[in-house]
Formats: sequence, structure tokens, C-alpha cells
Amino acid sequence: MSVPAHQQLVFVVRGMHCANCAQTLEKKLSSLPGVASARVNFADESATLHFDPAQIDNIRIFAAVESSGFRPLAVRDEAEEQREARRELLWLIFAATLSVPLMPLMWWMPFGHDAHWLEALLAGIVQFTAGWTFYRGAFVSLRNRAANMDVLVALGITAAYGYSLLALCGLFGPDGEMFFETSAMLVTFVRFGKWLESRARGKAGQALRKLLALQADRACLLVDGGEQEVPASRVQVGDLVLIRPGDRIPVDGIVVEGASAVDEAMVTGEPLPVAKAAGDPVTGATVNGSGRLVVRATRIGEETLLSQIVRMVAAAQGDKAPIQRLADRVASWFVPTVVVLALLTFTTWYWLADKPFLFAFKLAIAVLVIACPCALGLATPTAIMVGSAVGLSRGILFKRASVLEQVSRLQVVLFDKTGTLTSGLFAVTDILPVHGVSAGELLGTAVAAEQVSSHPLAKAIVAHARTLDVVASAVDDVEEIGGHGVRCTLDGMVVLAGSLRMLGDHGIETSALTAELDRLAGEGKATVLVAANGRLLGAIALADTPKAGAVEAIRRLKRIGLRTVMVSGDRRPAALAVARTLGIDAVEAEVLPADKQVIVRNYQQQGCCVGMVGDGINDAPALARADIGIAIGSGTDVAKETGDIILVRSDVVDVARAIEIGELTLDRIRQNLFWAFIYNIIGIPVAAGLLYPIFGVILKPEFAGLAMAFSSVSVVSNSLLLKWSTRRVA
Repeated sequence: MSVPAHQQLVFVVRGMHCANCAQTLEKKLSSLPGVASARVNFADESATLHFDPAQIDNIRIFAAVESSGFRPLAVRDEAEEQREARRELLWLIFAATLSVPLMPLMWWMPFGHDAHWLEALLAGIVQFTAGWTFYRGAFVSLRNRAANMDVLVALGITAAYGYSLLALCGLFGPDGEMFFETSAMLVTFVRFGKWLESRARGKAGQALRKLLALQADRACLLVDGGEQEVPASRVQVGDLVLIRPGDRIPVDGIVVEGASAVDEAMVTGEPLPVAKAAGDPVTGATVNGSGRLVVRATRIGEETLLSQIVRMVAAAQGDKAPIQRLADRVASWFVPTVVVLALLTFTTWYWLADKPFLFAFKLAIAVLVIACPCALGLATPTAIMVGSAVGLSRGILFKRASVLEQVSRLQVVLFDKTGTLTSGLFAVTDILPVHGVSAGELLGTAVAAEQVSSHPLAKAIVAHARTLDVVASAVDDVEEIGGHGVRCTLDGMVVLAGSLRMLGDHGIETSALTAELDRLAGEGKATVLVAANGRLLGAIALADTPKAGAVEAIRRLKRIGLRTVMVSGDRRPAALAVARTLGIDAVEAEVLPADKQVIVRNYQQQGCCVGMVGDGINDAPALARADIGIAIGSGTDVAKETGDIILVRSDVVDVARAIEIGELTLDRIRQNLFWAFIYNIIGIPVAAGLLYPIFGVILKPEFAGLAMAFSSVSVVSNSLLLKWSTRRVA
């Protein structure tokens, strides 16, 4: 039986007022036929669904969102967001303009008793214009058989205004107290909090919007020898695109002509431009320097690296970290609990403590409005948004929110060797001539023979000779002996350059270097022996060079407290030599590609949380098996697809940076949840009158509303401070 292929749909949701709104919509979407999973993110107002297109389509999904009282949008419209923020500000100004005069009217009564009618008019206008959004939100929530923050606010402002209006009509006698300013100020303060919250949340999502703005919208095609300006969306794979100096590159491609330096900071985070010439890859949205380039398009539209990065970051920000489940569970019963506490507050003060009705009534209203589930709902996603944006600015892509949390729990990090810890490029480390032969003579003879070979060791020797300005002499009668070395004629001499076995097969005596060759083998180095006319000239040793930053990466991981292990297919002496150079704790050598995932499983069975760092196709199974797979950005596509974290800059030090960013993000989430919980644990009892018997202090409903507004703002602001905390992640 075939498993249906699920599609992913990400869209914007307008009209959510708190975490309970998001949770209600999430339950609604999850219950739709054909929907495998649904995630609704209150912080960035987005929904992510995986569904079976054979059972449901986008139209029915959007209809379900609308029937729940929310507005779905296929794409995020930044202009509309700005208009929405401006509307919030205008409503705040409007509410404040009508609310502020209520205070002097209540205190000084300039028109006598008739002033109360003016107060009722001003408060009523605020109540049913600027405050209407809370009634609408409460109605939608209750219709969905849930209770959100709007229910609490609507109950509070209705109770305050309704009681005052009844008192004005004389239902509580000639001395009935009125407090119209309470409902009006409540609406104003909550509106103020919403405006501040929207501004702060907007800052948290800026990184993704900046990425989208980087895409070039025009391209210059080379067609039949001429230039043609077209929209970037018209470029097809294989087209030749002219990139002028200063242009933003519209597509991913390969340079076929020209040379320049390209600013890739938006992808790698590196400030220095990267030299590009024919054959080099370029990335869309990077900026060309002073040279002229002709690029053949290899990836366009949604397949470009920038588009992939945007999708990954959006998915990470829309995902839910495991720690958020606690907040979701609390939010689900939060509002009903608060309503019960408000009733208990009124009952306790009015019936048991025998306090005046108005005293108990105001305290009950204060309990309703000070409690807010928004802080709980924003605690995790805002920190995730900022953490993923910080990683992005440093060239570290977290593909899911859960990765940001889980990466901080790693105990063991396994590294593939070649291409990850080492460059895979050999370099000359030792030149060992025999007695009576100079180093120059040995190197000159070796480079003359090796210049015709394509073997990596031969190329390394030739490259080393070039750095010393050694000119290779011409050779004749070249014969490459597969897997062993080269035989040729140089100035009438028969020259051999290759393995110990090859020289032995030709009867060359090598005992003079036996001790040195054993030492080099113990250090994991490869050797090329050179002989001329049947006489040994010496040996040249080479080693796979560690990547820049590999030693620093291992040092930082150890400082964090992680155990490091190198997994390699090399012989054990060679692997141990590299491990000693880098300071790695343990080595798994002579491992077949298919067995790397077995190594991962073995460490997991020991109770360890395991990270795997790799770059090749053979690393993909181990990356998938590990608790956290970390893929090198310069590696194969399958490795990057399998990894949970992608190091775009291919800097192995970013492994440590990714873990440090994850730890800082998790710390910020914990702080946010602590303050969100502690705020309600302290705020609700204070609003209920806990301090009154001791200090004679009560919290007025309007100030309870202000405190509620600032609770959400403080949580979002604390998340934004994560940007400053991560500056030490150098």
C-alpha cells in the first residue's frame, strides 16, 4: 500500500489576538480530513500544514480558516502590515484622546451631575469603537468553543461600563459610584500594549523579510550575441546572464566568462568579497564587484539557494519547539481558570469578607484583565524567531525550531574526516633526501616526473614546487603505473616516482629510509619515493591538511563540555595522527561508508545525545540517524537535505557556534516562560486583593490592564535582547 505524498502549505493568518486563538485554529486545521499536521505560530502570524492533496486543497483549507473567524493570506504583504500597524496606532491615539479627559471630569465635576452623562458618552464611544475588536474576538473565540484573551478583556470592560451606566440611571440609589474611566482606560492600555507588541514582533521577523528583499527582480540575458533586459522570473536553466559591475546576481549559476570579486555576505556572513573566475559557482542575490561576468543559470526561482534558505528559516520559525508544549497546555485552560478566580475573588470579598459590592466588583474586574495568555504564547516562538535570525546572519541555518532547543542537549559530536575536518587536499610536509642528494635535486626530479600525473599526491608535489619557484624539466617516455606511480626518462635517466612497492618491484634498495618511512606511516602521512637510474634519491611526505578553524572548533566544543569523535575510513595510524593534531578525544577508524550510521547508533545506545557533522553522500545516513545532523554547506545536496543544521560558510567552527546559539536561545525561552508564569502567579493574587489586608493596597482595573499589556511586551523585548547576547558567539 503506497503512502500518500504530502504537500506543505505555509500561509499568513490575520486576526489572531492571543496564543489561544492560535491554538484554537491549530486544532481546527488538524481536524480537517487529509491534514497530516498543522502548526499555527502566533508570533509571526503564520500557519504551516502538511496535507494529502487528494483529500483536501488550498481553497478548502482557507475556507476553514475563514469559518473560524480568521483571515488567511497566501503571501505576506509588508505594505499591508505597515498599514495595519498604522491603524493600531491611530486607534490608540483615538482611544487616548477620548479617555484622557475622563479623569479630570471624574475628579472635578465641572458640570455637576451632568458631567457623568458626558463621561458615559466619551467612554461609550471608546468602548464600542476602539474596544469593538475585543467583542468581535471574544465572539469568534466562543463560537469556536474556546476562550481567549479577548473574552477576559470584553468581560472586564463590559462589567466596568455596564455597572457605571446602571449606576448613572439610578439603579443603585442616588449615591451609586460610577467609574467610566476604568473601561475607557482599559481599552486604551490594552490597545497600547497591542501596538507595542506588534512593533516588537515585527522586529523579530525582520531577518526573513530582509532576505526576501535581496532577490533581484531584473536580469540581462545574452541572446544571439545581444543583450536583453527581462524580469528575473523569465530566466531559464541554461540561459547566459550578463552580470555588470555592481549588479545583484539574479540566479544561481556557473561563471563561463570574466573575473570579479563577489560580495557573498548575505549568504556566508563573511565581509570580504570572494574572487570568481570561469568555472566558479555564484549564488543568486549576492552582489558583483568591479568585474564583468557571464553566468550560465543552473538554478532559478524556488530552486535558488536564497529561496531554499528562506523556506528553511520560515519553516524553523513556524515550527514548535518541544518546550512550547507546556505553554500550549497551560494556555488551553488558562482563560476558564481566570474567570473562575475572578468569581471567587468577588465571592470572597463580598460574601465572606463583607466588603462593599463595588470593592469586590472592581477586584474581580482587575483579576480578569491582568491575566493574559499572550505572554505564554509569545515566550517560545519569538525567541525561536530571533535565534534563527541570529544564526542566519552568521551563515548557520536551523531547519526546525526543535533543532534550536535540542542542539543544546548534545553530548557527543561525531565528525567525518575528509572534507569536514580536513580539506581533502594533500600538502607536502617533509622532504627527505638520502645521503649525498640535496633537497633541491630530490624535489626537482620528483616534480619533473609528477607534472604529467593527475594523482592528488602528484598535484600536491607540483603545487609545492611552484611555491618554491622550482621549474619542472621536460621528460620523455612517460608511463603511469596505475595506483603506484610514474616511470619516465629525464635527461637520459630512468626516473621512478611512486610507492614503496613500485620501487621494490623495480629492484630499488630503500633500506636507507626504512626508519623514516615507519615514522611517517605512524604519523599517518603518505609518501612518494623517488629514484633515478636504479638509485634511491629520497622520499617526499604528504598529509591531508586540516581545515582552517578545525583546531579552534574542537577546542570550543571541549570547552562547552562535549566529547568529540572522528569517524574515518582511513587506516588507524593515519586517523590517529589527524586526531592528535586536532585534539579530538576518540577515533573510529577504518569505517566503511555504510557503517557510519552504525557508529551513531552505538553512541546513542550508550545513552548519549549525538550530533553528526558531515559533507558527503556517504554521510547522509549517519546525518539522518543522529539526534542532530550538521551538514557542511559546501557538501553534497543530499547531505544538506538530510542535515538539521546547514553551515553555509562551510566553517567547521560554526558547529560550536550553532550549539552556543542554541543554548542561548533555550536560555531565553526559559527566561520568557519563567517571567510569563511568575507574572501571573504574582499578578493575579495582587489583583485579587492579596495585599489589601496587610498594606491596604488594591490594584485598580485600569492599571491591571496596563500591567497585562506590558507582560507581553516584556517577553518579546527579552527575546529581542538575544541579539545582544549572541554577540559573544564570535
